[in-house]
Amino acid sequence: MKIILIGIQGAGKSTQGNLLSEKLKIPYLSTGHIFRNLAKEKTALGRYIKEIMNAGYLIPDEKTVEIVSKYLKKPEYKNGYILDGFPRTLEQVKSFENEVDKVAYIKVSDKEALWRLSYRNGENDEAREDETLTAIRRRIELFHKLTEPVLGYYREKRILIEIDGEKPIEEIHKEISGKIK
Repeated sequence: MKIILIGIQGAGKSTQGNLLSEKLKIPYLSTGHIFRNLAKEKTALGRYIKEIMNAGYLIPDEKTVEIVSKYLKKPEYKNGYILDGFPRTLEQVKSFENEVDKVAYIKVSDKEALWRLSYRNGENDEAREDETLTAIRRRIELFHKLTEPVLGYYREKRILIEIDGEKPIEEIHKEISGKIK
């Protein structure tokens, strides 16, 4: 099964992705994790990605599709996956060659996402460089502008499920699990 998780930063995609991965026995892949790892590399690509992410912008569509497609060719993803953070734009949807079974949109308000992210950064000493208030706000704006049309695309294909992401973690997991069958 191929599942995509969509939601603004702080919606709980990572939490739900890991829970689903354990339940369905398919790997979870976060594009944010991929990009943060690449940004640590002392390469031209790494510096480029770090600069874009720290400013709160999205990696260009062509580069994102190239990187994600390369990852999904790895043997561990041949029987399915749970993908978080991709596709984020209609251009990425159109360039993405994998057929998707379900898309789960985890809905949270902007206010809730900001609260969660500021709490997450306050609870450990290692606040992520790409999670400054300015970067987070910019990403939320970009989500509304660029990713909401992606939701419409998947809604038309009748594979979008919408989940209230402000419920307790266990309830969200149960709802997603019930709707992806």
